[in-house]
Amino acid sequence: MEGRGAGPGRAAYERLTAEEMDEQRRQNVAYQYLCRLEEAKRWMEACLKEELPSPVELEESLRNGVLLAKLGHCFAPSVVPLKKIYDVEQLRYQATGLHFRHTDNINFWLSAITHIGLPSTFFPETTDIYDKKNMPRVVYCIHALSLFLFRLGLAPQIHDLYGKVKFTDEELSNMASELAKYCLQLPAFSKIGGILANELSVDEAAVHAAVLAINEAVERGVVEDTLTALQNPSALLENLREPLAAIYQELLAQAKMEKAADARNRDDGESQDIYDHYLTQAEIQGNINHVNVHGALEVVDDALERQSPEALLEALQDPVLALRSVRRDFADWYLDQLSADREQKAQELGLVELLEKEEVQAGVTAANMKGDQEQAMLQAVQRINSAIQRGVAADTVKELMCPEAQLPPVYPFASALYQQELAVLQRQQQGELGQEELFVALEMLSAVALINRALEARDAGGFWSSLVNPATGLAEVEGENAQRYFDALVKLRQVRGVDGAFLSWNDLQATLNQVNAQAQEETDQVLAVSLINEALDHGSPEKTLTALLLPTAGLDDVSLPVAPRYHLLLVAAKRQKAQVTGDPGAVLWLEEIRQGVVRANQDTNTAQRMALGVAAINQAIKEGKATQTERVLRNPAVALRGVVPDCADGYQRALEGTMAKKRCPGDTAFWVQHNMKDGTAYYFHLQTFQGTWERPPGCHLNTSHLTQEEIQSAVTKVTAAHDRQQLWKAHISFVIQLQARLRGFLVRQKFADRSRFLRTWLPAIIKIQAHWRGHRQRKIYLERLQYLKANVGAVIKIQAWARMWAARRRYRRRLRYFRKNVNSVVKIQAFFRARRARDDYRMLVHAPHPPLSVVQRFAHLLNQSQQDFLAEAELLKLQEEVVRKIRSNQQLEQDLNLMDIKIGLLVKNRITLQEVVSHCKKLTKKNKEQLSDMMVLDKQKGLKSLSKEKRQKLEAYQHLFYLLQTQPIYLAKLIFQMPQNKTTKFMESVIFTLYNYASNRREAYLLLQLFKTALQEEIKSKVEQPQDVVTGNPTVVRLVVRFYRNGRGQSALREILGKVIQDVLEDKTLSVHTDPVHLYKSWINQTEAQTGQRSHLPYDVTPEQALSHPEVQRRLDISTRNLLAMTEKFLVAIISNVDQIPYGMRYVAKVLRTTLAEKFPDAAESEVDKVVGNLLYYRFLNPAVVAPDAFDIVAMTAGGALATPQRHALGAVAQLLQHAAAGKAFSGGGRHLRVLNDYLGETHEKFRKFICRACQVPEPEERFAVDEYSDMVAVAKPVVYITVGELVNTHRLLLEHQDWIAPDHRDPLHELLEDVGELPTVLDLIGENIAADGNMDLSKLEVSLTLTNKFEGLETDADDTNARSLLLSTKQMLADIIQFHPGDSLREILSLSASREQEMAHKQLMGRRQVCEAQTPEPLRRHLSLTAHSLLPLAEKQRRVLRNLRRLESLGLVRAANDYQGLVDELAKDIRNQRRHRQRRKAELVRLQATFQGLSAKTMFYEEQGDYYSQYIRACLDHLAPSSKSAGKGKKQPSLHYTAAQLLEKGVLVEIEDLPASHFKNVIFDITPGDEAGKFEVNAKFLGVDMERFQLHYQDLLQLQYEGVAVMKLFNKAKVNVNLLIFLLNKKFLRK
Repeated sequence: MEGRGAGPGRAAYERLTAEEMDEQRRQNVAYQYLCRLEEAKRWMEACLKEELPSPVELEESLRNGVLLAKLGHCFAPSVVPLKKIYDVEQLRYQATGLHFRHTDNINFWLSAITHIGLPSTFFPETTDIYDKKNMPRVVYCIHALSLFLFRLGLAPQIHDLYGKVKFTDEELSNMASELAKYCLQLPAFSKIGGILANELSVDEAAVHAAVLAINEAVERGVVEDTLTALQNPSALLENLREPLAAIYQELLAQAKMEKAADARNRDDGESQDIYDHYLTQAEIQGNINHVNVHGALEVVDDALERQSPEALLEALQDPVLALRSVRRDFADWYLDQLSADREQKAQELGLVELLEKEEVQAGVTAANMKGDQEQAMLQAVQRINSAIQRGVAADTVKELMCPEAQLPPVYPFASALYQQELAVLQRQQQGELGQEELFVALEMLSAVALINRALEARDAGGFWSSLVNPATGLAEVEGENAQRYFDALVKLRQVRGVDGAFLSWNDLQATLNQVNAQAQEETDQVLAVSLINEALDHGSPEKTLTALLLPTAGLDDVSLPVAPRYHLLLVAAKRQKAQVTGDPGAVLWLEEIRQGVVRANQDTNTAQRMALGVAAINQAIKEGKATQTERVLRNPAVALRGVVPDCADGYQRALEGTMAKKRCPGDTAFWVQHNMKDGTAYYFHLQTFQGTWERPPGCHLNTSHLTQEEIQSAVTKVTAAHDRQQLWKAHISFVIQLQARLRGFLVRQKFADRSRFLRTWLPAIIKIQAHWRGHRQRKIYLERLQYLKANVGAVIKIQAWARMWAARRRYRRRLRYFRKNVNSVVKIQAFFRARRARDDYRMLVHAPHPPLSVVQRFAHLLNQSQQDFLAEAELLKLQEEVVRKIRSNQQLEQDLNLMDIKIGLLVKNRITLQEVVSHCKKLTKKNKEQLSDMMVLDKQKGLKSLSKEKRQKLEAYQHLFYLLQTQPIYLAKLIFQMPQNKTTKFMESVIFTLYNYASNRREAYLLLQLFKTALQEEIKSKVEQPQDVVTGNPTVVRLVVRFYRNGRGQSALREILGKVIQDVLEDKTLSVHTDPVHLYKSWINQTEAQTGQRSHLPYDVTPEQALSHPEVQRRLDISTRNLLAMTEKFLVAIISNVDQIPYGMRYVAKVLRTTLAEKFPDAAESEVDKVVGNLLYYRFLNPAVVAPDAFDIVAMTAGGALATPQRHALGAVAQLLQHAAAGKAFSGGGRHLRVLNDYLGETHEKFRKFICRACQVPEPEERFAVDEYSDMVAVAKPVVYITVGELVNTHRLLLEHQDWIAPDHRDPLHELLEDVGELPTVLDLIGENIAADGNMDLSKLEVSLTLTNKFEGLETDADDTNARSLLLSTKQMLADIIQFHPGDSLREILSLSASREQEMAHKQLMGRRQVCEAQTPEPLRRHLSLTAHSLLPLAEKQRRVLRNLRRLESLGLVRAANDYQGLVDELAKDIRNQRRHRQRRKAELVRLQATFQGLSAKTMFYEEQGDYYSQYIRACLDHLAPSSKSAGKGKKQPSLHYTAAQLLEKGVLVEIEDLPASHFKNVIFDITPGDEAGKFEVNAKFLGVDMERFQLHYQDLLQLQYEGVAVMKLFNKAKVNVNLLIFLLNKKFLRK
């Protein structure tokens, strides 16, 4: 509200527009109301001692009545006990929303404020709270209640916060919208004090004068004058105390100054009242009470300071404090309790402060409770000692379990233990035991009993909780040894094996000590392991050995020589473990260390044996004994491979040779080195046969000693040579075969060389061979030629016979083959014919000018078969069912809305239940039959009766509605002639009905033409710049969106957005809050809930202060990422499903784009795209994102609703998408949202591409294959179903605006309106028989109109000038001719005479067509103009076609030069459209069936909602039904008789027109209850003569009251007050 108060300065240089002033006024009202909400919130928090939601959410929190009922409990606990508050924790409300039982809470609160005496002027209605119909009235009542309670001294004073609190622009806008939505006016909060003063049942003027005198005395500041004014009896002030007069003066002066300052701060332009600056009587009394209470509390504090029980008791009994349950015998308890409370408060605050009244009351209550408990405890202890002395264990336990004794829990299963131990303790004390001694003893005994029971039940959890109980007294209980304690004690019980025996306390302590000792040993072992790991980290084998030798490590066989090996292996193991686990700090465990030690010992033994074996081999080699050498070579310790006994001599020779090569003279060293597999070296002494893993200091290695590797190498060579020799011996035959193949290879190589030579000289070789063959052939030819010349005659004869025989043989063979495969021949022929037909059809479809021969082959497709008529009949029937189902659902929805209003009125007035129940029954049981009756008008009555006059009337209406349907300009102009508030109703009730809700392609095409024409007209006449479409609310755009967002549009929205919205609703952890203040408060609340301590941070901060905290920034970053991710999902769903948007919606967007571009050629393309994006996203898609439950995007149960976090998440996504679609970046106050601007820019470009794709749709003519002349050749006539009321209303509108709609009086509309005649009534159209049925709403009866064109004419006489009609007639006759006349051109076909057979075939076809027409229902029969030429002979059709062709050529429609190819093209187009029509008809059937199923599901939903309302009504019936005593069975209530004068005196009657008031005594009104509840008959008599009768419905009165109508007319003369009439009926007839 930083902008408040800037108005005057601005006026100096700029005058506010009316819109800006209105907007500023709305913002001021919203701010004022939010301040009142904040004041009420803080006052209720002070009363309830709990935190309430923010002011924006407070209204919603009050609807369940829980907070109001708790408030009632604060000041009237006897009226509103806590246990009677329904859903006090609000768990049900949070789970399922509002429940009808929540109204009980509201009623409790109303009862409480009635109980304390708050004037009923301030009372809200139940529906104002529950249905949120007038929440400002509720807040107004809370303010009045606060002042009233303050006057009574029962609550603190409410504070004026106007101008002291701030709200965000978003909160102000939302509140302004909410107030405008319900058309609510704020009550005068500042007048509450004056109203309360006026409500006192005394002389108002005297009270007013006394209060003004007090205010003036306070202003003067003289204490005596102020006290004198306060003591004035007319002021009605109570509890005045003269010693406190000075304090009265000071406090009243301060309060008056604060009120005056608040009034100056508020200065909102409202009418000023004197009590805006002066204190009211209630405020004066409240401040006096406050001073009195403060003085009484000082007396109490003084008594506490002096520690005087008597003085304290006297102070507590002061009536000013009004303390409850102050008992004289508890004075000492009061002193102790209140002294403790006073000391505690001083410690918390750091200084001594007076106790508040509530704290004193709480201390008195607590002292009473403690005193009662102490007395009861002493008596219980006395009974316990008596029971112990009697020695009965059961009695002792029973007394111990008495709650008054205030002892620890006692367990009956250990009764013997209690009796035995307590008896011993009593004997030791030599007297009775006190409560403290019993308490300590029972704590220990119960703990021991619980431990034994847990051990017996194997309950480890219960055992541990009992073991750690301080009452047990056990020492050194370690938490990490809990399971060991349990196992050891269970084992001890098993060892003892005595049933029912308890382990003693000593047993428990001994076992604990034993387990602790074992745990200590393990701890020492862990320490040793850690030392070993530390030694490994230091890299010292000596330290490692020292650590391994620690006794606590428990390692065996650790020897000094192996120390390097220990260190090496353990370091490698630790490094490997660190790599595997990924933890550089990984350590070896005891078992891994033990394994390393064992492995090191094993490696040492292996290396020792291997070294001894190698030394033995070297010694054997030196001795020269081959067998000995071979034996030691096979020593497993040496691990040599491939040793073969047969090669012993070879091994000996090879090894001797190797040793000889390696021997060096003078080499006498004894140390040798052996390399192990892991790369380490093992050193071995040849004399002592001892080894080590470290190189001995100063040692020299023996170089002539063979190593294991050298021995293995020599052995491998010898063994390999032996193996090769054995291999050759075993494969002699294979070697021979190999040699043979090699020889063959050499031979083939030689042959290849010869072949290569011949190929090189191939031309020469061929030439030689050719010369030789030519010579031989010429010789043979010359000899044969000479022979043939000698016998030429015989040769010719032989040749002829041979040719004949060969040809006959081929023919017979071919004939036998065909006869054998006749089926295949037929298939091949069919294939070729089908291929030819496909080629012809492809030419028909794709060629721009198909030849006549191709058109002739497919001309029969223009004939309508019986299946076509049946399909059309089924389509028509399904369309009728869909339209009726739509109307049925509309009726159900209207009934549900009416029920909702009636239920609200019922809750408000608690009456007329029978009428609501009857309506509910009609909704749930009779709706199908009743709606069916309403949908069908009796065809023998009214407009459809069999009379000439009615028939002409019906045809006139059919002609009129056909013209309105096919010429959109009329309805387009009519829409703009109507007020905006009536346009939507007119569209839904008449225009959408006229187009059958676009249920087929014809109606969809015509409706789109209407939308297109109306949109172009509106842009042309009303739009001054492109942004006007966005900032305004264009009528056509609003109607288009409303139409395509319902029905099929809902399925499209569900397909586009259903999955992503469901993901949002199912993600319970999703957080997309981007308000730093909200995130800051959430963080504070979460911290306090987790720590249980109040946060040191302030709660109310600015966005900048909130963003200064890193935690808020982190949460904002997470929310922003979540928001972007979720928005991206929505964006992908929208862009990828552009084809799912209804075609009509996309086409209107295309029209909008092109029309704006034509009218504003200088406008940027991006600006036009923003307007189109506003239509497609903001108006069509955005509402479904924000409120998916309202558009059936997600499935909701009856009475269910989305949770507030879910709506906020969807709203945030919608806001971001809206900014992106509009290309609008974040700026100004939303600095933290500027990081989203880059994303918004990228997304805006994607939206522009999306808009371009959405606008790329074909024209309706191409989409639906329909134009304005399609009705001329359509099989079925269009039929619409319209109610009688809609028919009359449309007729009335056309009559009123016909001059504007059709300025030209020669327009066909004027002629049709003249045919229809004067405006009829509903009774004229439906007939008297149906009108006699009083249970039906006559205006909702439906009539079907078969639309026909009055101006259609297809006759082809000389006077006909309709070229299109002539063309259609010519095409129809030509299509019949070419089916029977062959020919290559139209001239040839039309010039040939028809044969008799052709005439007969034509006649048969026409006969079948006539029979089919006769069997077709009336709505499906073809136009008479099309069937007029069906019975003409073929020759006559030829003559007429020739004549028509000449006329068409003269009109320029066809040309003889191209052989009338244009007419042939038209026939081809009709054939193609016929196929498309059948395909679309099939698809239309499927679509209508799906639509019908969806409508049926919606009907089920409405019925479920009706059942939900029925349950609510039944609950109200159980609660509000009149008692059987008050209404006797069969007993009729007497009527009431009032004169007009009496009713005028009661205020019920206001006036009677044309009758003086002096004659009112001669007018008598008799009010008689009707047979049904809620109905009354009012009979007016003048001088005893019956004048008029009037049926009065109580429900109508409630409706008038709901609509705010204060005065109604009876008999068109008498005016009555609605509210007082309701009061009179309630008082005299109904149970209120």
